[in-house]
Amino acid sequence: MTQTQGATPPPSSFMAEVKDAVTPRATLLVTGVVALALLFIASYVGALHDPKPKDVPFGVVAPQAAAQQAVTRLENLPGDPLDPRAVADEATARKQILNRDIDGALLLDPTGTTDTLLVATGGGKVLATTLESLLTTLEKSEARTLRTIDVAPADRHDANGLTSFYVTVGWCVGGYLCASIMTISSGAGRPTPRRSVIRLIAMAVVALVGGLGGALIVGPILGALPGSIAALWGVGALIIFAVGAATLAFQAIFGLAGIGLVILIIVILGNPSAGGALPPPLLPPFWRDIGPALPPGAGTWATRSIAYFKGNDTTASLLVLSAWAAAGTAITLLAARLRTPPPQKP
Repeated sequence: MTQTQGATPPPSSFMAEVKDAVTPRATLLVTGVVALALLFIASYVGALHDPKPKDVPFGVVAPQAAAQQAVTRLENLPGDPLDPRAVADEATARKQILNRDIDGALLLDPTGTTDTLLVATGGGKVLATTLESLLTTLEKSEARTLRTIDVAPADRHDANGLTSFYVTVGWCVGGYLCASIMTISSGAGRPTPRRSVIRLIAMAVVALVGGLGGALIVGPILGALPGSIAALWGVGALIIFAVGAATLAFQAIFGLAGIGLVILIIVILGNPSAGGALPPPLLPPFWRDIGPALPPGAGTWATRSIAYFKGNDTTASLLVLSAWAAAGTAITLLAARLRTPPPQKP
């Protein structure tokens, strides 16, 4: 009897279709996606679910004897939230905050009962609020009051001081998506030296355009971030190229699986440790340690420094981004050369 249209296929035919669909390669890819999803949850929740200040660089300004007593008192706070040190005067404290050497300072008034807290919301409003809450409680316990001065205020259009982080994430996304598209697009075969050079040149062009576009959007277009447009353009271009070159390098070594590794490093590990939603002193140790070495963390730090701290303390971050760019370029070209078979002898 002939099988009618729409009838259920016999079990043997159904099992054959299942075997065709659930190949070892498909199973491996699905397993990898599930693993990335679980790692995403673990990383973001682990980094951001319970912020606590730990060893926040903090200055104390007071006459010598009072300063040492205050430093000792702050050092002995439960949980070690602060890493206090005596600072000569208010001008020095302000300078150290703008240099990003410390995140805040307490100015003790030996003749009155009102002390002053210096903070920098441009470095993250969450951190400034945490310091204010901590010091207000401490001052109340000693029958003193506290006033707060914002030395490097976040722009009024920069909600919670997060624009630096968001623009950095956008530049990172542009870098790995562009590199990924070039490697998986139709006709883009396995990397060869010539093809790799072309891809790196294309990444450089994309980096220049994307860096300028991002700087213009957060600057004059939306007014969300102050600072030099040229400097933001340069940092943005470096971020895009660094992430793009790293993506090409991972793809050259591991094939399409390299794209998954980039997502692991940049998105799953890099974004929550970047110091965006929570500045570094509020992150758990693991994320605080890895953040500065990854492009999102280095980019966020450099962008914030340009916007709110007169470009101070950007050298280490720029070196990190340059190292990713240089290593990605070198590995991409080397892997392509090693994988290219030697020319056949006539």
